[in-house]
Amino acid sequence: MPAPLIGITTSRISSTHGYPLMAVAEAYVAALTKAGANPVLLPLGLAQENLYELTSRLDGVLFSGGGDIHPQRYAGKSHPQVNKVDEDRDRVEIRIFDNCLKLEKPFLGICRGLQVINVAMGGDLYEHIQDQRPGSLKHDRFPEMQRDYHAHTASLVEGSRLGAILQAAIVPVNSLHHQGIQRLADGLRTSALAPDGLIEGIELPDFSFGIAVQWHPEWLPHQAEMQALFAAFTGAASDHSKPNNR
Repeated sequence: MPAPLIGITTSRISSTHGYPLMAVAEAYVAALTKAGANPVLLPLGLAQENLYELTSRLDGVLFSGGGDIHPQRYAGKSHPQVNKVDEDRDRVEIRIFDNCLKLEKPFLGICRGLQVINVAMGGDLYEHIQDQRPGSLKHDRFPEMQRDYHAHTASLVEGSRLGAILQAAIVPVNSLHHQGIQRLADGLRTSALAPDGLIEGIELPDFSFGIAVQWHPEWLPHQAEMQALFAAFTGAASDHSKPNNR
């Protein structure tokens, strides 16, 4: 059976010569490839109908990390720490997520991806955790620490699908974000929490595979729990690719 085709959302960057590029960290591609998938990069700027056609051809979607979502998307407020906003990326990813729900495509959200999923379903975010959530840990540990630095632990919620996949009650995780979930959208369920109570994992119950985490598992490739997460996602995408599921 062919390897499942999994799309990875991209971000806009500039080359050293100032040319506009669409790109994603190679770590995402490596993690999916190691898990047995065929990753493809999903471009920005496409029309809504093209996004639907594109999603329909995929077996799963990975919503990658990146810049902040525009606060207007969740009735938020402007904040000096909100950065790297790309309103077209917000549009593209939210539409692709809606398509995943309509087409019952497995999805995995990572960092920004978790936030996109929560916003797309009607939840909201802290624009900057340290200013708006007293007593919180410092969650943005890059660049003073390497991306694979275990910044804190995540406690898995008993009975969650994520906990069953990771086969652990507590896992060490990295932390590369300054925003996070303030109000969880209706329909989503918390699956992991940081020591300060910030939501670190969410899932969509009764869906083929709908999981998102606030940490970056792709930067922890040697950690068995993170390998298990990508393997479970790829397995769900592989099941979706079978002829009787198309």
